[in-house]
Amino acid sequence: MGLTRQYLRYEPAALFGLVASARAGVAFVALRGERGRYVAVPACEHVFVWDTRKGEKVLILKGLKQQVSCLCPSPDGLHLAVGYEDGAIRVFNLLSGESTITFNGHRAAVTALQYDHLGGRLVSGSKDTEVIVWDVINESGLYRLRGHKDVITQVLFLKEKNLLVTCAKDTLVKWWDLDTQHCFKTLVGHRAEVWGMALLSKEKRLITGSADSELRVWDLTYIQEVKDPDEPEPKKSKGSSSPGPEENTEEDETLELDEHPEERIVKCSKVGSIMRDGRDRVVTLGTDWTGRFLACHGTDAVLEVFSVLSEEEIQKKLEKKMKKARKKAKQNSEEEPERSVELSLQEEIQRVTNVKASSKIKSFDLIISPKGELKMVLLLQNNVIELYNLDLSAQVPQAVRVSRITIGGHRSDVRTLAFSSDNIAILSAAAESVKIWNRSTLQCIRTMECEYALCSLFVPGDRQVIIGTKTGKLQLYDLASGSLMETLDAHDGAVWSIALSPDQHGFVTGGADKCVKFWEFELVKDENSVQKRLSMKHVRILQLDEDVLCVRYSPNQKLLAVSLLDCTVKVFYVDTLKFFLSLYGHKLPVLCMDICYDGTLIATGSADRNVKIWGLDFGDCHRSLFAHDDSVMYLQFVPKSHLFFTAGKDSKIKQWDADKFEHIQTLEGHHQEVWCLALSPNGDYVVSASHDKSLRLWERTREPLILEEEREMQREAEYEESVAKEEQPVVAGERQGETGLAGKKTIETIKAAERIMEAIELYREETAKLKEHNVICKAAGKQVPFPVNPILRAYGNITPSAYVLEVFKKVKSSELEESLLVLPFSYVPDLLRLFNEYIQQGSDVELLCRALLFLLKIHFGQITSNQMLVTVIENLKKTTISRVSEARDVLGFNMAGLQFLKREIEAKDEVTFFADATERFEEKKRKRKKKEKMVLAVL
Repeated sequence: MGLTRQYLRYEPAALFGLVASARAGVAFVALRGERGRYVAVPACEHVFVWDTRKGEKVLILKGLKQQVSCLCPSPDGLHLAVGYEDGAIRVFNLLSGESTITFNGHRAAVTALQYDHLGGRLVSGSKDTEVIVWDVINESGLYRLRGHKDVITQVLFLKEKNLLVTCAKDTLVKWWDLDTQHCFKTLVGHRAEVWGMALLSKEKRLITGSADSELRVWDLTYIQEVKDPDEPEPKKSKGSSSPGPEENTEEDETLELDEHPEERIVKCSKVGSIMRDGRDRVVTLGTDWTGRFLACHGTDAVLEVFSVLSEEEIQKKLEKKMKKARKKAKQNSEEEPERSVELSLQEEIQRVTNVKASSKIKSFDLIISPKGELKMVLLLQNNVIELYNLDLSAQVPQAVRVSRITIGGHRSDVRTLAFSSDNIAILSAAAESVKIWNRSTLQCIRTMECEYALCSLFVPGDRQVIIGTKTGKLQLYDLASGSLMETLDAHDGAVWSIALSPDQHGFVTGGADKCVKFWEFELVKDENSVQKRLSMKHVRILQLDEDVLCVRYSPNQKLLAVSLLDCTVKVFYVDTLKFFLSLYGHKLPVLCMDICYDGTLIATGSADRNVKIWGLDFGDCHRSLFAHDDSVMYLQFVPKSHLFFTAGKDSKIKQWDADKFEHIQTLEGHHQEVWCLALSPNGDYVVSASHDKSLRLWERTREPLILEEEREMQREAEYEESVAKEEQPVVAGERQGETGLAGKKTIETIKAAERIMEAIELYREETAKLKEHNVICKAAGKQVPFPVNPILRAYGNITPSAYVLEVFKKVKSSELEESLLVLPFSYVPDLLRLFNEYIQQGSDVELLCRALLFLLKIHFGQITSNQMLVTVIENLKKTTISRVSEARDVLGFNMAGLQFLKREIEAKDEVTFFADATERFEEKKRKRKKKEKMVLAVL
C-alpha cells in the first residue's frame, strides 16, 4: 500500500467587512442598563450588537451555519430571540452572549417572532405557513397552529386577552383563541398580500399594510365589553378613504369567516384608511413599545412616521371642536351641534414627518428615550446602520441623523481582493471604495474612494496599490497618505485582469477592448515635491480577436496565458509575443486561471462549472473536474504546491489537488455567490468576498486532514439532512387539523430517543443480572460481591433505575415530546413502571407528569388494551394525584409567603416594590451634576 498524502485543514478564522445583513430586522436592545444606545442586527449567521454612540461592535451572538432571518428582543431586555433560515429559533442571553434555549419546529425560514407582554411565551411564524407558540420558561413547544396558505409576515399577542393575530401573504388576517387553539375569525378585506400590521390605542384598533399605498384601519370591539351596561360603546371614527370602486365593497371588506363563534370574543369593522406617500408595498410596519408612534416604509428610502393620539388627547380635541361648533351654531342660531362633531381618522393618526435615508431601507425600530425624543434606527440595503433623533417638542419636528455606522464595510459587493507581500495587509475594492485591512486585528486602516474596481494588486514594497476599473482606467494609490497619485486611461473597455510580472519590474493588464497591455514601473518627478514618485509606463501591446477575461504570467516569465471570450486560453511567449499553445475544451468562457509555482501546470475555471488541469509543456488536458454547481468565479494555486482553491457562484470555496485530481475540502460559510478570493504569499491564509457583503478569513491549521474521514463526515451530514426531511411521525387517533405538536423530528430527537432506549436496555440487563446474583447467593448461602456496570460506576455507583432517570433528565425540554414520539412501544411499559417508582420518591414530578401524560396520549389504545399495565396505571393514578397536589400546595404556600413579604416591605419603606426607579435616578443624577457645576464655579 502506497503512502497517503497528508493535507492540512483550513478553518474559518473571522468574518469582517460586514456591518449588517439586510435579511432580517434591526432591534434596539437593553445592554449595560441603557436603552436606545445599542442595536442588534443580523450579520450572516451571527448577530452583532453595535454601540451607536461610539460606532463599535460590543457583542457577537455566534450562530451555527444558517443565516439569521428574524430578530425579537424580550420585554425585560435580557434576552434576544433569533430565527434562522432552517426554521430553528435560539434564545440568547444578552449579559453572557450565550445561547440558552433552542427551539426546532419549523421546516423553513422563520419570518416573524413576537414575545407576549410578560416574556413567558414566544410565537413564531415561518415560510412553511405555520405558527408555533413556545413556552420560554419551560423551554418547550406548546402547540402548532395551521390555517394560512402562504408565508407568515407578522404575529401579534394581545396583552389583555389570550388571543393571537397573524397575517400572511395569502391576503388573510387570522384571529386565534389560544385557550382553545382555534381560529375564530378571518379578515378577508385585502386585495393583495398583508405585509405587516400593528395594534394601536390600547388594542382597540388594528392597522394593516398591504401591497398598495393604503394603511387600512380596523376598529376592534371586544364583545364581553359591549355586554357591560356601564361601559359606553366606543365612538367610531369617520372614514377618510376616497370614494371609488373599493368604496362600494366597504361592507364586504369586513367580511368574516366562521361567523358564529367569533361574536362571543371580538368584532372587527373597517373605519377607513391612512394614505402613505409611497406607491409601492409596505415592507415593515411597526410601533414603539408605548404604541404612541407608528412608522412604515416601502421599497424606497423614506420612513413615514405617524403619531397616534391617546384617549385624553382625543377628548381634548373633541372639546375644542365642540366649542367651535357651539360658537358657530350661536352665530347661525342653530341647535344641537354635538351630533355632528367627531374626529376624522387623519386627526386621530397624524403624520409627524418623513425621514429620508441615504439608501433603501430594509428594516427599522423605534424607541422613546428618557429625554422624550423619538429614536429611530434604520438598517439600509447598502451595509449601513443609521440612527435618527426626532425632537417631539419642536413646532415642526424634523429628524436629525445623529450617527451612522459605515467604517466596518463596503457599500456594495467586493469584486477584487489582494494580500500584501508580508501577509499582514488585505486589500478589498468595490464599486465605490478601496479599503485596506489589518489581517490580525481585522480593523480597516485605510479607505480611499475609487471608481468601480474589477482587479487589483499591491506594488512591490507594499507602499502603493493599483486598481483596474470598469471604465478602463488604472488608478495608483499611495497607502501612507491614502491619496490617488495617478489615473491612466489604460483600455477602451473594462480592465478585467491584472498580473504582476515575476521580476516585479512591471505588470500586464487585459481588457474588454481585445488588448493585452504591458506596463513598467518608473520613477518620475513630482510637481508638488522634490522627491520622485512612482508611475506606470505603457511599453507593449498585444492585439487579439476577442475580449480578454484573464491574464497570468508563468513563474519564469517566459510564457503569458490569456483567457478569451471565445472559451479558449491562448499561451504566448513573453519576449516575442509569438503564439505557443491554444487550450480549448471549455463550453463557456474561462473566467479565471492560475499557473503553479514550477510552471508545469495551468488550471482554468469556467462559467461551464468545470475546472480543467492542463500541462504547460504540450497543452494537453490532464483532467476535467466538475467543480461547482454554478460558474467558477476565481481560481488560485497555494504557493509552493500543486494544491489550488476555487470559488463559485454556489457560495462554496473548494480545495483541490492538481496531481491526484482529488477534491480535498469545502470551505462553507458564505450564503451567496463568492466573487473572489486571495491567498497569502505564505499560503497560511485565504480571504474571500461574497454577494452577502461579508469578507471571510480562513486559516491553515496544523491539523492533518484525512480524505476518507472527510468523505465519512460528509455522508453523515447528508444522512442527518435526509432524516430531517423525512415524514414527521403521526400520533395515533389525531387528525390533521388546525393544531398539532410544536416540535419536529430532528437528528437530536432521534439521538435522545436512542439514549433512552439504551438506558432502558441497561436497566433490563442489570435487573436480570441482580436476580441471578440473588439466586446464586441463596444457593451458596453467603454474600458474593456483585460486579458493578462501568457506566453506573462512572455515574457514582447509582442504581440502574436512577441511571434511566439521569438520562431522561438530560433530554432537552424542547425535544422531549418528539423523542418520546419516536420511542418504540416495547420500551413504554418499563418506562411507566419506572415513572411510578420515581413519582413515589417525589423526584422531578413536573417533568415526569408531562412525559407520562404525553405517553398516555400517544399510546392510549395499546396501554388500555394491555392487561399487565392495569395495575401500573392504577398505581400511577394514585401517586401522581397525591404528588401533584403536594407540589401545588408548596407552590401556593410560597406564592402567599412572597406576597406577604412584598406587602411588609411596601408598608415599611412606603415605596412601591419593584417599581421603575429610573425617573428618580435621572433626577438625582441631574441634581448631583448641577451641584458639582456650582462647586466648580465657586472654586
